[in-house]
Amino acid sequence: MKFIIALLLSSVSIFSSSENTLFIWPNEAPGENYSEVKNETRIEPKNTSDVLRITNVSKPTLEVFVPSENANGTAVIVCPGGGYNILAYQHEGIDVCKWLNSIGVTGILLKYRVPRRKNRAKHEAPLQDAQRSIGLVRQQAKKWNINPDKIGILGFSAGGNLAVMASTSYQKRLYEKVDSADMISCRPDFAILIYPAYLVDREKRDRLFPEVKVSSSSPPCFFAHTGDDHVPAEGSALLYLALEKAGVVGNELHLYPFGGHGYGIKPSVNFVSSWPKRAENWMSSMGWLNR
Repeated sequence: MKFIIALLLSSVSIFSSSENTLFIWPNEAPGENYSEVKNETRIEPKNTSDVLRITNVSKPTLEVFVPSENANGTAVIVCPGGGYNILAYQHEGIDVCKWLNSIGVTGILLKYRVPRRKNRAKHEAPLQDAQRSIGLVRQQAKKWNINPDKIGILGFSAGGNLAVMASTSYQKRLYEKVDSADMISCRPDFAILIYPAYLVDREKRDRLFPEVKVSSSSPPCFFAHTGDDHVPAEGSALLYLALEKAGVVGNELHLYPFGGHGYGIKPSVNFVSSWPKRAENWMSSMGWLNR
């Protein structure tokens, strides 16, 4: 059963017409040039191997999926991938939230702004959306039966990069504060990173990009990546090592030989498709699945 939201943060409603979906920004998203905005586009799969795509997102939203039973108070904000150009909304979004529900976790699907904005870093507008989202979820923790100290973020590919940036760039918001939700910490308590992209140079692969700033206060992370992925697995490995070196406790890294890229939560013959069970075990060992 979906949770029914009935909230006004200010005199301006942030809620869409759907009871379980809310707009992240009460007015225009920061830095948007709406004269250049195209209508949001939903591209349905053409065959069984294709995926649902959403693009031209200018009004980002959060869609809340609440467990029908055995809720444990943990919430995870889910960031689909798509190269910061589209969102792979079903198998890296909706299906992931349903899996989270099956283990008692509230899934909160972030539809962040894509495609990349002109003259802005590829992750800048999405990171504004992610920072704002974490504050909103914490603000509404009591209403949604969420523990405000058990809010994680999960991302795939570009969404994994977004989850990394949210986990390492939370000290200062990239926008002027809008309301009281922006007075609350936007640091996630943990991160689940599935084939995260844009962490290392694809040729050199020897160091993390400088915008990834790991510290002792960074949240613990779970990683799943494959050696035959065109997105270098060295990104996950180097970030894991950086977290360990910084003294962050509780990180877990899984590197598999085969599986490629973009599999999301779909089952396959490759062992990497066991990552949801590994992530569940990790969350349990860290105490996030305790009621």
